[in-house]
Amino acid sequence: MNNTRGSYTTGSIGGTMLKTGAAMIPATLAISGYNIANTFFVAKLGTLPLAAMGFTFPMVMLIGCVYRGLGIGAMTPLAHALGRKNYVKAAKLVSAGLLLIVALSAAIGVAGYFSIDWTFRHFGVSNEVMPMVRDYMSIWYLGSITGAVSMTCNDFMIATGSTKTASSMMLGGMLLNAALDPLCIFGLAGFPVMGIKGAAAATIFSQAVVCIVLFLLLHYRHHLLNWKIFKWRLLKNSWMVVLRVAFPSIIGILLMPIGNGIVTRIVADFGDDAVAACAAAGRMEVLAFIVPMALGVSLMPMVAQNFGARQYERINECRRFSMRFAGFFGLFMAVVYMIGAKYLPPLFSSDPRVITIMTQYLLIISWGFGMMEIHRYCGFFYTGCNRPAVAAWLNTLRIVGMLVPLSLIALYFHSLTGLFVARLAADVIAGAIGLWLVSRMTRKLLREKTSGSVKPCVEPELKTVSLDVE
Repeated sequence: MNNTRGSYTTGSIGGTMLKTGAAMIPATLAISGYNIANTFFVAKLGTLPLAAMGFTFPMVMLIGCVYRGLGIGAMTPLAHALGRKNYVKAAKLVSAGLLLIVALSAAIGVAGYFSIDWTFRHFGVSNEVMPMVRDYMSIWYLGSITGAVSMTCNDFMIATGSTKTASSMMLGGMLLNAALDPLCIFGLAGFPVMGIKGAAAATIFSQAVVCIVLFLLLHYRHHLLNWKIFKWRLLKNSWMVVLRVAFPSIIGILLMPIGNGIVTRIVADFGDDAVAACAAAGRMEVLAFIVPMALGVSLMPMVAQNFGARQYERINECRRFSMRFAGFFGLFMAVVYMIGAKYLPPLFSSDPRVITIMTQYLLIISWGFGMMEIHRYCGFFYTGCNRPAVAAWLNTLRIVGMLVPLSLIALYFHSLTGLFVARLAADVIAGAIGLWLVSRMTRKLLREKTSGSVKPCVEPELKTVSLDVE
């Protein structure tokens, strides 16, 4: 008997989302915990090691976006299969997906290892800092497979509805990393002194432990690992299903840091104080998204399971609940930031201009929080409903079609206020367009089901692909 159940296809939509969202809040906080812990302890080694850590962040984030997209590519068809209660296909997708991610992450790690000097020279790393960058990234690259696999296995757990377990694994991995950091970096408790290498080793080891535990859970609790020798046709078809979702997901995810990088470069033309103010305000901004991000973790697999089960009325109900939650919570946080805009910036800086810019940032941009989260949720709906290319298009619309051009217009008029208004406009317009499109899609699914014109979903755009071959 298979213990994997389609838990998102029954019960209250709102109750399920709130319960899973509450369970995922610790995991949401833990996501940045690895970097915070590593940075905190490496900072005690001195300025140069800390600078080396700073140079590694962009590359670590970039590759992390690729791994995130691969995980979504594997999780979404799994949720479809679970929604149809096709556990044989689910096990094949999980097993084939893990093999694909192991192979790709290993290739990325080896390629990164042999290009460390070339890559980071282009980042402007000095000869003095380069040895420390090399020390950290050589371990991180060769061990990054643990990060890719643990991230994907957590996605699989979330797809099955085991959000508490997934959250515990993410939080436990972060805490283990934080505990190992001082031991590995400074050589405490009999550990060798590794310096900045120790930060990378602690991360890789903690992720490896999480991988082992998740493998055991997927195999023994959910019976989702099937290590029979695959026929090449089955393996190839499984990979096609995963990559069909993964490629547009990777593009959509990568656009966010790329867009932020371009905007940061534009902000730099307004002076160092503007960069400092926007960076600090951006860190404060993240707090507004912790709760909706936690709620959104289960949104994609919930939509995908119900799409696989052809329960389109639940998808429509899910849209209404999630969009209202994102909108009202965003407005609530905007009011909080409007009140706090006078008191929070002085906690970060004593420079009057920095305080003024931070205050203006919070007063303007915060009113777009709700629509920005709605836009993100829209991408989840399209991916869950087997339309990942549309999700990528929505991200392109916001970043390439609106945020960057509007920011350049603000730069042309040399208006920092205009830059903040540009961000607000991009969030509101893109969110409104996404909401309109998703509303049309979910209502169309309902009409087609009622009329009997919609066909059962396997993977409709891959009609030649069959994963049911024994």
